[in-house]
Amino acid sequence: MKAVVQRVTYAKCIIDGTLKGECKNGFMVLLGVVEGDTKADAEKLANKLPVLRVFEDENGKMNRSCLDIDGEMLVISQFTLAADCKHGRRPSFTDAAPPSEAVPLYEYFTELLKEAGVKSVETGEFGADMQIELVNDGPVTIILDSREL
Repeated sequence: MKAVVQRVTYAKCIIDGTLKGECKNGFMVLLGVVEGDTKADAEKLANKLPVLRVFEDENGKMNRSCLDIDGEMLVISQFTLAADCKHGRRPSFTDAAPPSEAVPLYEYFTELLKEAGVKSVETGEFGADMQIELVNDGPVTIILDSREL
């Protein structure tokens, strides 16, 4: 399972002109479920993300977590994180988990974040054409891979 995590002051997901999800002061997470991922992969990421210390403390040091700041998260499914660009100019997405496997893991991951105490966890819509707007704070962008945690 792969995640691109961006520290944001605001992020929102629009589908067909309608606001689907948003967050303020927290993380916008692009989540890619890869073939072979399990609940254990979701648990690794969900255990790491809320306590990742990348928010500034009173001294300007990245020393506080999303939980510490009472932050929010917007989690967007992103199968393109499984892109294989080794050959040619057109990425292959064969490493992405099929929707029958990816959707339950995506939903499980968001439930784990809520259980961990994240103030608000909102989502996009799996498989939808989404427009994402965000204000990256810092900018701070981190890539996490459950197989490397």
